[in-house]
Amino acid sequence: MKIALAQYSFHVGNFTANTAKIISAIQTAEQHQSELIVFSELSVCGYPPRDLLEFNDFINQCQQAIETISAHTQNIGVLVGCPRKNPLTEGKDLFNSAYFLYEGKIQQIIDKTLLPTYDVFDEYRYFEPNATFQTVAFKGKKLAVTICEDIWNIGNDNPLYTICPMDELIHQKPDIIINLSASPFSYVQAEERLKVVQANVQRYHLPLVYVNQVGANTELIFDGGSLAVDASGKILNRLKYFEEDLQYIDFTSATSNEVMNEPSFIALIHDALVLGIRDYFAKLGFKKAILGLSGGVDSALVLYLATQALGKENVLSLLLPSDFSTNHSIDDAVQLCKNLNSPYETVPIEHNFQAFLTTLKPFFKDLPFNVAEENIQARVRGVLLMAFSNKFGYILLNTTNKSEAAVGYGTLYGDMCGGLAVLGDLYKTQIYSLCAYINRNCEIIPQNILTKAPSAELRPNQKDSDSLPDYDILDKLLFQYIEKRQGPAELVTQGFERSLVDRVLKMVNSNEWKRFQTPPILRVSPKAFGMGRRMPLEGKYLG
Repeated sequence: MKIALAQYSFHVGNFTANTAKIISAIQTAEQHQSELIVFSELSVCGYPPRDLLEFNDFINQCQQAIETISAHTQNIGVLVGCPRKNPLTEGKDLFNSAYFLYEGKIQQIIDKTLLPTYDVFDEYRYFEPNATFQTVAFKGKKLAVTICEDIWNIGNDNPLYTICPMDELIHQKPDIIINLSASPFSYVQAEERLKVVQANVQRYHLPLVYVNQVGANTELIFDGGSLAVDASGKILNRLKYFEEDLQYIDFTSATSNEVMNEPSFIALIHDALVLGIRDYFAKLGFKKAILGLSGGVDSALVLYLATQALGKENVLSLLLPSDFSTNHSIDDAVQLCKNLNSPYETVPIEHNFQAFLTTLKPFFKDLPFNVAEENIQARVRGVLLMAFSNKFGYILLNTTNKSEAAVGYGTLYGDMCGGLAVLGDLYKTQIYSLCAYINRNCEIIPQNILTKAPSAELRPNQKDSDSLPDYDILDKLLFQYIEKRQGPAELVTQGFERSLVDRVLKMVNSNEWKRFQTPPILRVSPKAFGMGRRMPLEGKYLG
């Protein structure tokens, strides 16, 4: 049987575009003599639809789309993801389903069994888990159809996962496993995904087709990387990362293709962020971006990524120097814009800053210069950036990194404002690694930006290290606390000084309220700030 793997980016709620894309892929697969085409999880409506699932009209449009797609399945079998109403009065209102369409009608519906409820997932909020199991009979073969999480439970000791779909389906002697997935990217996911797929084929001694969604929906980025694997675990075909792709597999004639090289860790992050920016703008109908370019490494990286995603002509940099800005910072920012051939404007903020100080003089009197004056500068910059945004239709890109966001090293309504946080899931040390990757063939980001000490330049001779531990140490501690969920005692056991642990964890926990007000953050790690890390704002834990 020749199977088409249809790896596409679907726009949540855009039924017209999604349906047209699905039908076009079906027609192309037919032209290539495919007998079956497989799409990703909830492809009809886009993933994740979240609370749109609570609207009857949304579900009705899903069903109308299925009917429209069915009309194009006279000569080819189609597996497509779509929510469906629960016909029973008990349980949740919906199932997360895979529809098998053939000969112009719905032949069979397979419901998802294992509903993830952790990190960014909240499927049990909407869906009822499946409790019945039946293979799909097609062209003399039995297909074991599963949905995303249903192949991720190999070796899983989660007590919620008491039923393994494949353990039930294997008794019906299927010929192949087909999995419809919407598996978000993280920089460990590609390797883990392959291990899970190979563990399944080795456990059940069956070939497997895994079709993943690609594209970004707000903070979640889907990397694609769909797979066809034979019964021994050898990869027969792997679809592109971070791109739409349509490929074909015939297990009767396919040979192993082990020459496909995995992209490097840092290349995956680069491509994920570019895709995240591009899809955020495209799916919201935005075209132009703006950012404050300081001459520091974070804003330099955001500018580069934005130009790759949107085109150099569609990204405007504002240089917003004050009397505390060094000449080399301004020169470095200008050089970067020239290297990228990207437009920029210089808008000094000193006059605005002094106007605020004059207004506040009767109240501040002779109190010493402190964080209040520092934050005024950041907020003046934020006002100017948002003025350009409102006047010319730019969307402001936030340049805060994960290290700064973690410890609250940023100004609300100043450098923390924006429509999208590009680097909010990358630690400072990872920022430098990504810049080195970008400069691997030629100097794009000026070397001086990468070698000078990081500074907010809000007071004379300021350095980040005046307020924070060195990033090499800070980032290691933050990673263990945030990604690995290691508490203070465990961190001390790992070798971190107790005073440092207490200081850093206090900064992290006392700034939860700040992070609650930040823009959506593009997720590239297994544990990002935002929907995947839900902490009480007023909680008191670990100091």
